[in-house]
Amino acid sequence: MATIPVDLAARDLNAWVTFLRTAEIPVLKQTAREIGRLQEDEDNLSARAITNVVLNDPMMVFKVLSYAQKHRSRSQLQDLAQVEQAIMMMGTGVFFRNIPPVPLVEDALKANLTGLMQLLKLIKRAHIAASFAVDWAAHLNDLHAEEVLIAALLHDLSEMLMWCYVPDKMNLIHTMQVADKALRSKAVQQEVLGFVLHDLQAQLVEVFQLPPLLGKLMQDGASDEQRVRNVTLAVNLARHSANGWGDAALPDDYRDIAELLRLDVDRVMRVVGVPDAS
Repeated sequence: MATIPVDLAARDLNAWVTFLRTAEIPVLKQTAREIGRLQEDEDNLSARAITNVVLNDPMMVFKVLSYAQKHRSRSQLQDLAQVEQAIMMMGTGVFFRNIPPVPLVEDALKANLTGLMQLLKLIKRAHIAASFAVDWAAHLNDLHAEEVLIAALLHDLSEMLMWCYVPDKMNLIHTMQVADKALRSKAVQQEVLGFVLHDLQAQLVEVFQLPPLLGKLMQDGASDEQRVRNVTLAVNLARHSANGWGDAALPDDYRDIAELLRLDVDRVMRVVGVPDAS
């Protein structure tokens, strides 16, 4: 994994963007293991089989989509916002040769197990958000539900990367927020990092040439459009419910989701699995 330059100790968003532009994005050890297993039978492999593995790891999703966008042909007018579509376009051989599942998250954080635990919790939360988002997309007859799923998976990508590279600072942010529930995330991020993760995320979408559609879906409050709201509310519900089903923000979440899905609040609570909601 790339060594972090000294100047990144400075609170400089542009320095981080420059660093991440060329850094190898780490992936989970389980991802590397599964991709290695698939490669042993590459000749009989489908894009769907690879996709199923890639979707388990938000950072591998990011590697695949950013590679596909940067290397698409001039004749290819359509943005690649779906993993299976991207793998089919590049071919399995290119995938295995050019998007290696290295370095490993577990190696990067072997000296900071608290950081590793927090990152794994964040990835689990991303999967929960993606599950909510794709379920609601089906309810809303969204014919491109995987785009919504991927946007939810990647919504907190910048936070995942910062856990990999500066876990001590991220642990400090977490500790400060646990100690003072009234602290706003943006304020404490600005204090500790010198910038807000949302701003880093927006720049990464641009620098890595992710499809504009995904960038739009990943931006909180960017639009009242139904699909953007779907992702935003799924991420909010996953974040708040991770604190327990008694979190004070959840009643507002239920009301917003009820409006999105055109259901009553009690039905929403049952749909999302609130204990004793029945």
